[in-house]
Amino acid sequence: MADVSALGAELFAALRGRNTVAPLIARYPELTIDDAYQISLDFLARRRAEGERVVGKKIGVTSKAVQDMLGVHQPDFGFLTDRMDVPDGVIDVNAHGLIQPRAEAEIAFILSAPLTGPGVTDADVLAATAAIAPCFEIVDSRIDDWKIGIVDTVADNASCGVYVVGEARVDPRSVDLPGLKVTVTKNGAPLSEGYGSAVQGSPLTAVAWLANTLGRYGVTLDAGDVILSGSLVPLEPARVGDVFVMELEGVGSCTARFV
Repeated sequence: MADVSALGAELFAALRGRNTVAPLIARYPELTIDDAYQISLDFLARRRAEGERVVGKKIGVTSKAVQDMLGVHQPDFGFLTDRMDVPDGVIDVNAHGLIQPRAEAEIAFILSAPLTGPGVTDADVLAATAAIAPCFEIVDSRIDDWKIGIVDTVADNASCGVYVVGEARVDPRSVDLPGLKVTVTKNGAPLSEGYGSAVQGSPLTAVAWLANTLGRYGVTLDAGDVILSGSLVPLEPARVGDVFVMELEGVGSCTARFV
């Protein structure tokens, strides 16, 4: 029988030790998504006990491209803490404790009002959003070789590593969110492109899904939260020396440098 606290401790130790562990679902096939969420909360509690502060939430595995890459065919969710925020865009792989990072380009929502599920709609999300911004999430898995299922990634805080939010802030009511185009370069060469519609048809729908899903566990999206709405493009492995630049048309750019 799986011990939620022991698995939370195992993932926390992997985070701090920069090592990976065998897939949880392979060892404990009886684990459910509800179990995984409880493991995630235990993992988070250990980080908070060391002084980390929750500053937002994230959605993962929202686009078909990412689902196909990872073999996970439903979204996941996790928490952002202040130590995950890289305000200058310079990501020290060792200092940030990254193990097997991958970069993904996203639209970040900055909330001005709380959202509490169930029953949150796209219109509710729009009304509660102060601004959107270009963002790189640097995902990272504490699971061996990214061999994850939905239980593994939910338990592992939705495979979150760190994130970088660009300086631009735009009123989401002034743009066509599903039609927003992102282009990404890696080390100066074109890498990928995508649209806001890649995440459940609209980033608004993705954020509403997050609010409603977390609401079932008594967790709210709060005023001031940064919400990462999911990758618009396939994930790309990142190594020391890599420089990623994304341009969100009509919004602005964001840069992630790995040192």
